Amino acid sequence: MKRFARLFLDPRNLIAIGMGFASGLPLLLTGGTVQLWYKEAGVDIVTISFLGLVGLPYAFKVFWSPLLDWWVPPFLGRRRGWLLITQLGLILALCCMAISNPKVAPAALAFFSLLVATISATQDIAIDAFLVELFPPEAYAFGVQCYVQAYRIAMLVAGGGALVLADKISWRFAYFAMAACMGIGLVTTLLAPEPQNQGKPKNLVDAVMLPLREFLTRRNAILILLFLALYNSSGNMASALTNLFYSDLGFSKTQIGLTAKSFGLGATITGGMIGAVLVYRIGIIRSLWLFGALQAVACLSFSWLDHFVRASGTPVAWALAVAITIENLGIGLATAAYVSYMGSIVDRRFTATQFALFSSLMAVPRIVASPIAGILVKSVGWYSFFFFCAAAAIPGLFLLRLVGRDFVPKSAVAETV
Repeated sequence: MKRFARLFLDPRNLIAIGMGFASGLPLLLTGGTVQLWYKEAGVDIVTISFLGLVGLPYAFKVFWSPLLDWWVPPFLGRRRGWLLITQLGLILALCCMAISNPKVAPAALAFFSLLVATISATQDIAIDAFLVELFPPEAYAFGVQCYVQAYRIAMLVAGGGALVLADKISWRFAYFAMAACMGIGLVTTLLAPEPQNQGKPKNLVDAVMLPLREFLTRRNAILILLFLALYNSSGNMASALTNLFYSDLGFSKTQIGLTAKSFGLGATITGGMIGAVLVYRIGIIRSLWLFGALQAVACLSFSWLDHFVRASGTPVAWALAVAITIENLGIGLATAAYVSYMGSIVDRRFTATQFALFSSLMAVPRIVASPIAGILVKSVGWYSFFFFCAAAAIPGLFLLRLVGRDFVPKSAVAETV
């Protein structure tokens, strides 16, 4: 009981919450929120659609992540120094967005949006490395869930909150307000402790090559990379086209939006927190087995929903809520174990570079899942498709059997390079 009390009351969880809010806030401000600003300015939809490209820095951040392992700012230390730089940069860049005008200079606002996205992706590298080094392995899963939930809250603020301010006052005021909200991350950085120094590469070449060499010389290195890419295949495929699935069953946009936001978000948060506690209790590998299997089974709730709605002849709201809750619980559980595994295999001399590599692999299946899902749905229909989604868990679980046998978490204190 005392162990769980320490887990919940760990003051480092508050640091993770502050970092999660700072990480989640910029994303929608350069995505859906700014797109609506352009639309109100009379910019055509084709031009607006190209704004999605400003999110590319989040996909390519691994290429400059070695810089954050190598160069130590002359203040606050390696991790907090970079956090301070990026957070001050985000405040300044958001203020530049605030004073922009898409009617007068649409290219300028697009440039500042790209700048915010690039600085935000860099902040994410620093935060990921910071949290891995801040938490001991046994408490990392719970700390990351605190980060994730704060991240989601920040997205609600940057989405709903910013739109309300823009509607009631002005877009300029909304973006200045969002810049002020970044102060939460800034205060967290200034008050947080710097993680223990794990050593650093001697130069930038070493910062690029040593993390790759260290990882690729491990036993089963390639299998680990394949496992990271395939473990969440079941959930990625099942969630790729869910809005189209709900629409085909006859649910309205309002039903889909309200149910997904409430039951889906609540179930994901609940699953993540329960998963974090169970990772702490039963260990990472057992959690990966259990939650991976549960995520696969949870996909079948959508097959049940398809059968139920078509048999009853009417889209029933409570059935949609049940299916979404089950599926998102499975995703939340599996993600808690998955992220804990990533944090446990990072060499803390190269935290920024290796974690950026692993998180990039985490993103790839989400990108390719959509076209694969579309082909399968067209071939076999929704009911059978979700059985395929459940079966998609098998390769990841098979690889878990291979990589799990030799699993040894990296030491909290690595030797110097």
